Amino acid sequence: MTKNKTARLVLIAVAAICSSVLSAGAQSLADVARKEAVRRESVKAPVKVITNNDLKVVPQAVPPVTPGEAAAQPVPPAGDAPAGAAAEKPPEAPDPTKDPEYWRKRMADARQAADRNAFLLEAVQSRINALTTDFYARDDPYQRAQIELARQKSLNELERMSKLQVELEKKISDIEEEARRANVPPGWLR
Repeated sequence: MTKNKTARLVLIAVAAICSSVLSAGAQSLADVARKEAVRRESVKAPVKVITNNDLKVVPQAVPPVTPGEAAAQPVPPAGDAPAGAAAEKPPEAPDPTKDPEYWRKRMADARQAADRNAFLLEAVQSRINALTTDFYARDDPYQRAQIELARQKSLNELERMSKLQVELEKKISDIEEEARRANVPPGWLR
């Protein structure tokens, strides 16, 4: 009986402490809200919002050239474009034959193949685990040999499927990269 009474007293004390903490937290929250309302009323002028249009365009810094380096570098003719500009192509407009449905279907098919293979990978791994457990549970050498053959076959299948999963994930990233280069909006791939 003494343990029961002690447990009740502890439970009542914990409940009282929790209720006082909760009520104190609610009061302090109300005080904070009042103080914030007073602070907002005392603010005189609105804060200026800076947008991209307000920012100045900063030209890229050209590293300083020493006199020895200046003599070693050939001077390009005035009419030629800089070397970096020739390497970059302007973004292309999306191919009209490859509409959003084309890209969605292509990406969905690739993702579906990767998801299906991942599911099958889990199943093969589960089979390997079961065969391993079964192998150690058997005493008969003939049964163990048969189980080991099936386990080895499953391990080979797991290795093949793991390589296929890597290829499928690479295919998805290749489609994403191809779409990016073709200037396809990201929403078309979802």
